[in-house]
Amino acid sequence: MTFTAQILTLYPEMFPGPLGFSLAGRALEEGRWSCAPIPIRDFATDRHKSVDDTPAGGGAGMVLRADVLARAVDHALERAPDAPLIAMTPRGKPLIQRHVRELAAGPGLSILCGRFEGFDQRLFDARQIEEISIGDYVLSGGEIGAFALLDACIRLLPGVMGAASSGEEESFEDGLLEYPHYTRPQLWEGRTIPEVLRSGDHARIAAWRKTQAEAITRSRRPDLWERHRGAPDPPPSGARRETKKD
Repeated sequence: MTFTAQILTLYPEMFPGPLGFSLAGRALEEGRWSCAPIPIRDFATDRHKSVDDTPAGGGAGMVLRADVLARAVDHALERAPDAPLIAMTPRGKPLIQRHVRELAAGPGLSILCGRFEGFDQRLFDARQIEEISIGDYVLSGGEIGAFALLDACIRLLPGVMGAASSGEEESFEDGLLEYPHYTRPQLWEGRTIPEVLRSGDHARIAAWRKTQAEAITRSRRPDLWERHRGAPDPPPSGARRETKKD
């Protein structure tokens, strides 16, 4: 099954953009996902193709019109009725890895990209749209957020990453930030690879990685650390598991 990405945007020429390269680009060529930009302006009805208007009650900027957006949204839903409809907006719920995995396991996404001062609220009152944010900052449009969301999903699709385990031992997968990585040369600018990683002792390596991940999370993301402390303690990343035989 191909993962279908519909992007409702005022700038369809931006896609696939960076998603046309590296892992996502190769997966696109292989047909593991499809990119289908939907130009919002095509659903405007006046001769000027207007998609926005001044805010009710006054204020700076312009607001995207509910009537135009609704026609675009309905078109996307008709083409992909089972795909979640998501709007990229700073006021949305923060995107987390668990949600990314849920979305990547589905048939695809329809993503609505905002511009200007945002959307007429009546669109969200009239249609089932999930609002998602990629961080506590404001961008000039939702397209950058759409790139981030799609890249996070596409890399988890079957066959996209070379090793299936690559997506399992990463930041956020077990509630922690990832442990440090090292590779050759063994000595660089007077700095050496930690001895434990050269020991060949898989149990020691797994324990070291878990300790490092905990220390980094505790110092850099105390919010994650507090949530992790309340969760069941998982086995060390990379630890060998033995299967009990009858």
